[in-house]
Amino acid sequence: MKIAISAESTCDLNKELIEKYDIKIIPYKIILGDKTFNDGELSVEEIFNYVDNTKVLPKTTAINEYEYTEYFKSLKKEYDAVVHIALSSGITSSCGNAIRAADSLENVYVVNSKTLSTGIALLAIYARELADKGLDAKTIFEKVSKRTESLQVSFVIERLDYLYKGGRCSGFQLFGANILKIRPRIIVKDGKMTKDKMYHGSMGMVVNKYCADVLKEFNNPDLTRVFITYPTATIEMASNARQALIEAGFKEIIETRAGGTIASHCGGNTIGILYFNDGGKTE
Repeated sequence: MKIAISAESTCDLNKELIEKYDIKIIPYKIILGDKTFNDGELSVEEIFNYVDNTKVLPKTTAINEYEYTEYFKSLKKEYDAVVHIALSSGITSSCGNAIRAADSLENVYVVNSKTLSTGIALLAIYARELADKGLDAKTIFEKVSKRTESLQVSFVIERLDYLYKGGRCSGFQLFGANILKIRPRIIVKDGKMTKDKMYHGSMGMVVNKYCADVLKEFNNPDLTRVFITYPTATIEMASNARQALIEAGFKEIIETRAGGTIASHCGGNTIGILYFNDGGKTE
């Protein structure tokens, strides 16, 4: 059986990794003023420049049921089945739209990832590995859905102004954060983003503390693969994260840049480490 593994552009995989793992991508839309772009058409720097100049956040739009239906139909022309890993239903209505589209088609399965960014990428790569082993689409769907519970997905944010513009923190919190250099940790739990820790100081030092905390709290990692993901980051930030993961024993450490959809909601110098926290035991 020839199976397409699919995800939205919010999986934050670069072109090389998309080609390596043969993952099909349907893009979100990003709206800047009166112009609409596919996610990936703009660099994150262009998005950040727009926000700096206009003081307005970009808008992102959910993918509707019709768009998913046409997309899945196009994949079914070449593949016997489709396994699509969707952005968490706790974050977007797109997931529900994808599920309804799949229900109208044969051999199309939609996984509610309950996560975002390269957490989705981890699931997609796992799905590809299962497909390459010859598993059928329904079994892949079931195994990938089960493994969503094992994801560790978190980020630490330098600037709160994007959260403020998006209505996710108050002006008082923004003011205090700027004065005290407070950097919140955002973690994905039960399919939703939540602030659960606060750090303060330079981002280089904060990344060290953040990585140490995550690796201590989520201390049963699958050491096969880990992502370091950021829209922008200093050399020090990325280097500190990589060193922490080397010392933790990860075999493959992949750096990726978050795409336009994720960057539009968190701003620059946001960095996260993302991995499966199940010791690699998937049965």
